Amino acid sequence: MKKMLFMLMLLAPMATFAQKFGHVDTQAIMQSLPELSKVNGELEALSKEYQNQLEEMQKELQTKSENYQKMQSTMNETKKQETEAELNKLYEKYQQALQDNQVAFQKAQQEKMQPIQDKVFQAIENVGKNGGYVYIMQTGSLPYISSTLSTDVTAAVKAELQKMK
Repeated sequence: MKKMLFMLMLLAPMATFAQKFGHVDTQAIMQSLPELSKVNGELEALSKEYQNQLEEMQKELQTKSENYQKMQSTMNETKKQETEAELNKLYEKYQQALQDNQVAFQKAQQEKMQPIQDKVFQAIENVGKNGGYVYIMQTGSLPYISSTLSTDVTAAVKAELQKMK
């Protein structure tokens, strides 16, 4: 019985070393995908659209504010209050549009990027399963990855993505 226990203790570390670990650079993979260029172009166009909308609102607010500054001395108190209220409404509308655009852009970014991320993660999973890996870790998220104990599977994942097309 002692010999059996001793043999198990000797073989246990060997079983641990037999496990395969991999690491992958998903940033490099994502950058190499043509779909990412298309999505980035769409997001850039959307960002420009939102920016133009805000610039237009800002110009309107600035013009009305300048007109108010010029005409303020000739206005009666009621007209001043009405104009100030209108300027405040315009400013609030601008602030709300700014927030709405940020939320809408983040939502669009998430919706457009999710299918690409899912595809990359599926390719990583396929490589992991086919290669018998226990773990495939993201480079950059860990301060150190041993190149002797962990295999860089970035090229294998890129090849898997080519097969998935």
